Amino acid sequence: MCTWARGAQVLTIKNFVTGYDRLEVLHGLDLEVSAQQAVAVVGANGAGKSTLCRAISGLIKGRGGSIHFEGRDITHAGTAERVRAGVVQVPEGRQVFPEMTVMENLTLGAFVHGKPKAEDIEPVLKLFPILRERCDKNAGMLSGGEQQLLALGRALMGRPRLLVLDEPSQGLSPKAVGLVGQAIAEIKRRGVAILLVEQNLLLVEAVADYAYVLENGRCVSHGAAAEILSGSLVADSYLGH
Repeated sequence: MCTWARGAQVLTIKNFVTGYDRLEVLHGLDLEVSAQQAVAVVGANGAGKSTLCRAISGLIKGRGGSIHFEGRDITHAGTAERVRAGVVQVPEGRQVFPEMTVMENLTLGAFVHGKPKAEDIEPVLKLFPILRERCDKNAGMLSGGEQQLLALGRALMGRPRLLVLDEPSQGLSPKAVGLVGQAIAEIKRRGVAILLVEQNLLLVEAVADYAYVLENGRCVSHGAAAEILSGSLVADSYLGH
């Protein structure tokens, strides 16, 4: 069993089981995210990391156990309900709308709260000045790093209290990864709890406070991120050493 009690708990997952059709992917998983913390989930491909993200966002249903968000049971809540509550995901691969402008993409991020106002958009543009410069450009014309910042900005338009990031460094140059890391650190500093699923251990080391190691749908280790990343279990479970 993997648990962590530190500060006010934003997300609490207990004995959670889920999967696809007859395949069970997560087997009795326990995981917690506390307020103003970045918690990383690392593990080899197939460990169940993206399935965990989808379950937290309500994209797949649980088969057992529970998910609580800020003390409220959301185990059976739909995705839109979770977004309205403050659980917002940035999916793997960014998934911006390439034929829409940057501003149109940002506006879509606020859909569950109605039409956004200037005061909703301005903080995002202030955090990501490059998006202000690109407001009228189609998202498909942005670089990979700029698209990832756009995906983060779009998520912030949903007013998250928990931001679920699925492989935000995927396909990015080292420079772009650094910019994404800076953005994540600033978002955390502003009070948003973060669950980071990530293959890039340098990014995890730069932004995460706590880490879980998944192996075959189970947590095999957890603790302070620096300690977990320096341990042999990460090499055995994640790098295949």
